[in-house]
Amino acid sequence: MANLFDPITIGDVTIENRIIMAPLMRNRSPEAVPNDLNIEYYRQRASAGLIISEATAITEQGQGYSNAPGIYSNASVEGWQQVTKAVHEAGGKIFCQLVHVGRVSHKSLQPFGDPPVAPSALQARAKSFVVYSDMTSDFIETSMPRALKPFEISGIIDDYRRAAARAMEAGFDGVEIHAANGYLVDQFLRSGSNKRTDLYGGPLENRARFMFDIVGAISREIGSGRTAIRLSPVAPSNDVHDDNPQVLFNYLASQLSAYDLAYIHIIEGATGGDRNYHQGPRPFDYEEMRQTYYRTDGSGAWMVNNGYDRQLAIDALEKERADLISFGRAFIANPDLVRRLRINAQLNALDQRTLFGGDAKGYSDYPPLGG
Repeated sequence: MANLFDPITIGDVTIENRIIMAPLMRNRSPEAVPNDLNIEYYRQRASAGLIISEATAITEQGQGYSNAPGIYSNASVEGWQQVTKAVHEAGGKIFCQLVHVGRVSHKSLQPFGDPPVAPSALQARAKSFVVYSDMTSDFIETSMPRALKPFEISGIIDDYRRAAARAMEAGFDGVEIHAANGYLVDQFLRSGSNKRTDLYGGPLENRARFMFDIVGAISREIGSGRTAIRLSPVAPSNDVHDDNPQVLFNYLASQLSAYDLAYIHIIEGATGGDRNYHQGPRPFDYEEMRQTYYRTDGSGAWMVNNGYDRQLAIDALEKERADLISFGRAFIANPDLVRRLRINAQLNALDQRTLFGGDAKGYSDYPPLGG
């Protein structure tokens, strides 16, 4: 029976334990370039079996938040090289989470002040994080997007492929496709945000095409064993919903099984909120989705997320509902979370005021045990 501290091989990568650092937006990379502050933050948390980087934009168009990192410039690649070097020297492994936020952006963050792009011209009831020239910051309403033209979609798929190649150049051990939380891939998946009538809209098979085109392009570029994906079947994040998420995500699971990905990362319930939240006609059955994946010969590890504590994580592994558990905010406040979970030590309290933007305070100054 697996426990939290057993090693496991996921795709082409072997990790030392099942405790994963979830991707966490922190907005401390001005000009989209990782810096010394980021190096220290990730180095401190290298005891995680795997670190998944904060959402990292594949292009400037894919940005939706000030001071979020990218992977589209030479400077950003060089910055990430220093991060991955520090993590590896500390004995850790790290994947880069690749994102295009789609409509969850503001025109002030877009090239030439253009509108954000989306599957359909539907404005998200969501907010972007903006840092102004006087260094004050605020969350502001997203801008009205424009619908992507058919020829632009293939270009974005290729942007994902190039971003994955740059991530490997930057020294990452693999990449995670961010297909969750209402960003562009998720916008294509959902009936509430995708009103297209071409090959990328309408029936669920068409709405899923964009995601599978990206998975295929990245898998061919860097290998499926270094490719993973994150999904949030019912999370209403950034104003997305679907009429029948169980049917949609069971279908995704059945088709993802063909790609031999390193892992499938599932957010249960509402991201950062109610684990029992559901959309559609009935509560979502995560075990049904997982069984669909393995019944169709899926081989990737199954990772679960959202509100897990030590006991919930132990139970999920013992009951074989998951292979990996990702922890989010617990890793923000506890750089030595793995050690604390091992000895069942008390966790540091999280300072909510310092989550987004700022300096080392509430970022790299949380004390380890005995510190």
